[in-house]
Amino acid sequence: MKTTWLKTTLALTISAASAQALANGIAINEQSASGAGTAYAGRASSALDASTIYGNPAGISKLKRTEISGGLAIVDAKDDISQAHSAATGTNKGDSVPLAAVPFGYIATPLDDKVSVGLGIYVPYGIINDYEGSFQGRYHGSYSKVQVITVQPTISYKFNDMVSVGFGPTFNRIDGKLENNLATKGLFGAPDDTEISIKGDDTAAGFNVGVLFTPTEMTSLGATYHSKVKYELEGHTTISGSPMGLFDKRMDASLDITLPESLDLSITQKLDDRWTVYGGTTWTRWSRLQSIEVQNENAPLPNLETIGEDLSWHDTWSAAIGTSYQYNDQWVLRTGFAYDPSPTTNDHRNVRIPVGDRKIFTLGAGYSPNADMTFDFAYAYLWESTAGVNQQNGESLAGVELQPAYSAKYDNSAHGLTAQMTYRF
Repeated sequence: MKTTWLKTTLALTISAASAQALANGIAINEQSASGAGTAYAGRASSALDASTIYGNPAGISKLKRTEISGGLAIVDAKDDISQAHSAATGTNKGDSVPLAAVPFGYIATPLDDKVSVGLGIYVPYGIINDYEGSFQGRYHGSYSKVQVITVQPTISYKFNDMVSVGFGPTFNRIDGKLENNLATKGLFGAPDDTEISIKGDDTAAGFNVGVLFTPTEMTSLGATYHSKVKYELEGHTTISGSPMGLFDKRMDASLDITLPESLDLSITQKLDDRWTVYGGTTWTRWSRLQSIEVQNENAPLPNLETIGEDLSWHDTWSAAIGTSYQYNDQWVLRTGFAYDPSPTTNDHRNVRIPVGDRKIFTLGAGYSPNADMTFDFAYAYLWESTAGVNQQNGESLAGVELQPAYSAKYDNSAHGLTAQMTYRF
């Protein structure tokens, strides 16, 4: 028996994100409500509050007082499945992403006229993908969950009124779980399908570095580099319910995977005392995810010792534009639009990450009842181009396809609501 029935499993479920996130590929954007209102345009060039620790660590040099910012994003995603084809029987209800909550929090304070420090806690990756038990494509993926939490201490230095730099090491904790089935019901009298469960976790370090250039009071330019992070995950693969228990076993599993670096470039331009426009583009080196190898110890069969998978992802450039209007001393209104292309194609897309080219429209507002407190809110609507999934047959056992081929069209959309409170001391 070959090992293709575990393709796109441990690596992707431990590091993947789906339509519940407002960024593409395996990234999410929900780290700030003030930035969400402009679709994160100008994220590297606008130090609106302490959430700039993620957007551009150099930005905390622009904060005059100690600030605490914290909030929560709620994302309601929907995936509509159509034109499904497979030799397997089953349903295609879609809506496999439960309501998701993404928290974040930051604190920043100036030490003197030059140096500021801060700390951020946020979620850069995450997925909960739970298809119905009778899902027709369950042999390629039935359940996926990943949680990543990042802690980022930060320091910035202000050279003068025009130039600031910032740096923050990141400490990232990742853990995840995967489940899928093998079509062995009836094989050698087996009463049900074989079930696969894979878990893994790791802690790894990276860094964020940024520069903020303010040539005039009306114009700001920013650049932020988010480093790659290399994970060496340790976990286990559990096989249960195989025919006559022939392959039932719990195996130690390991995986080396590098999540890609990205570069965020943006501009903030004030037009007058009320209007400000924002623009930004982000390059992400998704091409780091070309192939994956999972190592299993004490496998019941030699060809289960190493499991390979070809992903063939490609680099992407996303873009965003936004604007804000200072209605009065208390209220600022925001809106934005972003385009974020998929890093994969119909030939390599799978049921775990069925993402297409993504468009995002946002509305937001900030309310400051006094100089010490601000409440920010943002709403986002996300929709994608129709994405094709075409997963081929896996290997067979005794003439039975363990992973029947599955193809379908996915139309993904999501509503996101983000809220944040900032208090200044």
